[in-house]
Amino acid sequence: MATIDLKTLLGMAIKTRRASLGISQEELAYRAGLHRTYISDLERGARNPSVESIEKLAAALQISVAKLFEQAAGKA
Repeated sequence: MATIDLKTLLGMAIKTRRASLGISQEELAYRAGLHRTYISDLERGARNPSVESIEKLAAALQISVAKLFEQAAGKA
């Protein structure tokens, strides 16, 4: 059984939350002050976000950093 790394789990949690809010990657990027391609990379687990970026994303997703990581852990 393959394990999924934290980057991938976090990306899945970001994508799930974004979809539940009904916003595009572009809108999330705007709200977080990040680039759309960076959001895409994060959702695919291709980038390793900084703590600062995680804080920006959580705020843009209207969720706490802790809750975002809880949701990521729930996808394992």
